[in-house]
Amino acid sequence: QVQLVESGGGLVQAGGSLRLSCAASGRTFSQYTMGWFRQAPGKERECAAAISWINGGTYYADYVKGRFTISRDNAKNTVYLQMNSLKPEDTAVYYCAAGSTYYSSSYYREYDYWGQGTQVTVSS
Repeated sequence: QVQLVESGGGLVQAGGSLRLSCAASGRTFSQYTMGWFRQAPGKERECAAAISWINGGTYYADYVKGRFTISRDNAKNTVYLQMNSLKPEDTAVYYCAAGSTYYSSSYYREYDYWGQGTQVTVSS
């Protein structure tokens, strides 16, 4: 079992920045691929970014490329999502997820464990 707890969400103006953190406990964090997913009201959950545990390879959705950065600190059992140049359309609940897949998958079924989510609201 892996427990995931997100933090760092909040209200920010368009153009601003936030850094989300996800602290993991339980089984070996370093052997899990980590993903950040988001879900806006009335929309499906989508992967914003992911980072592989094998080689640190990353995935970014087109709509966050150049603005978001995913990173992990295995010593602290934590994964981060640095979000810059935020837009109102980035407003969503952001979820941290852990999966045993080898690569930085964007497919939610590849992930076995999920956090409770943290709200990010970007005002125009």
